[in-house]
Amino acid sequence: MNMKRRPKLRPAAWDGAVVGLVLALAVGCGVLLRGNGGSGEMAVVSINGEEVDRFSLAESAGKREYLANGYVLVVAVSSEGVRVAEAGCPTQDCVHTGVISRSGQSIVCLPGRFILRLAGGTERGNGPDVDAVIG
Repeated sequence: MNMKRRPKLRPAAWDGAVVGLVLALAVGCGVLLRGNGGSGEMAVVSINGEEVDRFSLAESAGKREYLANGYVLVVAVSSEGVRVAEAGCPTQDCVHTGVISRSGQSIVCLPGRFILRLAGGTERGNGPDVDAVIG
């Protein structure tokens, strides 16, 4: 029987160039999607569906207090992110949520109809809204 032998496949110099280009594009996309490390993120506080406060995480370390439908909520802002430190509501779900630090995350207090969410680095009206969260 006469069987043909398969030729040995060896990587060529162009294969290495293609791999390098793909890696460079992946790193570039990662840097663009990551942004500037979250320094432009804004915390948005809504009570009863109306925005009552908006502040930058980078510039607002400390505590803020809100009255939401008879419940007092204390929001703590730190370098790690933002969280509800204390709440007068009976379930305490908002306190147990913990720290949020990425755009698109939120903390909700249902009895108080209170929503604390993180938005991207653009102010309302200054750029397009975020339509996807990656990461």
